[in-house]
Amino acid sequence: MAALAPIGTVVGRGVVVPGDDIDTDRIIPARYLRCVTFDDLAEGLFRDERIGNDGLPTGHPLDRSEHAGATVLVSGRNFGCGSSREHAPQAIARAGFRAVIAGSFAEIFFANSTTLGLVCLSLDEEPLAELRSAVQAAPAVELTLDVPSATVTMGERSFQGHLPESARSALLAGRYDPLSELLAGAEAVRRVADSLPYVRATGGRR
Repeated sequence: MAALAPIGTVVGRGVVVPGDDIDTDRIIPARYLRCVTFDDLAEGLFRDERIGNDGLPTGHPLDRSEHAGATVLVSGRNFGCGSSREHAPQAIARAGFRAVIAGSFAEIFFANSTTLGLVCLSLDEEPLAELRSAVQAAPAVELTLDVPSATVTMGERSFQGHLPESARSALLAGRYDPLSELLAGAEAVRRVADSLPYVRATGGRR
């Protein structure tokens, strides 16, 4: 039984955040790491690029009206590099994004994203450039990301991507979050614990 709902398809409008080597400090500035929970991290997403030193909006793609409500973020190579802070994918997910399409991903960022059910699909350079141009030209057209085939479709165009089998199978089985799997099996854990002689001998104190 899946611990979480399987993820086989992501459908939504895209927004392009251009550039290669976008690191986690750009995604979520370090001062937001002092939070107690991840609940309010969405407000820090690309904060220092969205708001200038004068406190005014810079016109960042995420703030443009044509991209309001976008749920697929499209970027460049080596996305999520830098520190291993899990706040970065948390900020992206809590801002409403369900997938990131890029040329490649930093390994730890990819793992942290998959744990959240945030699908990270990589595309080769040429199809990625074509997809970015298409999204910028027609921001109202939805993207359909198919996890089993690792493809993304926009209108009549389809782009073959790459998704490691470990992530693909975990997303499709709803087993991408180890903590949720552990909690889903809590009753089984209790039964085993209660059956242990040294636990019974202490009256169930653990």
